[in-house]
Formats: sequence, structure tokens, C-alpha cells
Amino acid sequence: MSRWLSLIFVLAAASAQASPSSAEDDVGRFMAEKRLVDRLEEARQVMGERVTERASQVAHRASELVVTAMGFLGVPYRRGGNSVDGGGFDCSGFVKAIYEQTVGLVLPRRANEQAAATLAIERRELQPGDLVFFNTLRRTFSHVGIYIGDNKFIHAPKPGAQVRVEDMDVSYWASRFDGARRVVTRQEPAAPRTP
Repeated sequence: MSRWLSLIFVLAAASAQASPSSAEDDVGRFMAEKRLVDRLEEARQVMGERVTERASQVAHRASELVVTAMGFLGVPYRRGGNSVDGGGFDCSGFVKAIYEQTVGLVLPRRANEQAAATLAIERRELQPGDLVFFNTLRRTFSHVGIYIGDNKFIHAPKPGAQVRVEDMDVSYWASRFDGARRVVTRQEPAAPRTP
């Protein structure tokens, strides 16, 4: 597409030097003959549809993750646990299980490894399904949960507790917040080139 734009500018410049009054007419005729305006509009529509489709897929995936995670409310915490059948979850086992069951993506087992394997984002960019990390054991990324929206996250908190929803603005969590990460499931294919 940039090749066509370059050609348009060269022709426009040449026409402008030859006859200033007819330069706009020449460019207009050239664009009409080559259907450039139509092609640009078609490319814009295709890109708009792809963006809309991708946004819809992301929203669907996020809602599936949150709904699946909420289905485990009340499951007991179990150190090293990663399934209901195994007696419960620890924080990273919970996140790993939810992503594997919902998206089919196998995340690393430990919270710090999950942080390393995901894309860092700003807190203001959080969307449902993103991961939130906390320093609960005097080391970074020692605890993880799944963001569900409205400054809340779901996680397997500690021995003797159950999977539950927490508010990130509560002082305990706010003071231990380590960062947010986004799980990137695949690269988007490149958009086709328009001549």
C-alpha cells in the first residue's frame, strides 16, 4: 500500500510542477482510475472487522476464565495443590488449572515463573483474566491471583482458607501489590497487504 501512496505523491509532484492548476485533477483522475479510494476504504473495513473480531474473542476468553474461576469458590487451599481431585489449590496451582481448563494453555507451576512467562502491564490496564501478583512472603511475585474486574481478584489465599474473591484496595493487598501481567496466548497473524 505504501508503494501506491509513494506513486501518488510522485505523480502529484510532477503534475504540480508541470501545471499547478491541473495537478489536483490529475491526481483525482489517477486515484479514480486505480480505484485507490475504494481500496483504501476496503482495507480500513477489513482491519476494523479484524479488530472487532479480536476484541470479541478476548472478551469471550476473559469471561470464560472468570466464570470458570468463580466455579471454584470455596475449594480449600492445599500447598502444592493444582486440582479439586487432589484436595485443592495453592495460588499458582489455581491459576495454572484455570488457564489450562479454559484456554488450553499450560502456564508454569510457580507464581514467580508465571510472572516471568507473561507480559507486564500497568495496573490501570488490567482486564478480567489478567494476573495480579503480590509479595506475601518477603519476596517478589510470591502470590498470584486472577483479576476479575472492579479492583477484585480471585485466588487460593493460604492454608486453612478457601478460594475466594478479594479487593485489591484493601490495605493488606494494596501494600503488597507487585504488578500485573497479561497472558498472551498467541501472536495475531499479519494483516494481508493491499496493493
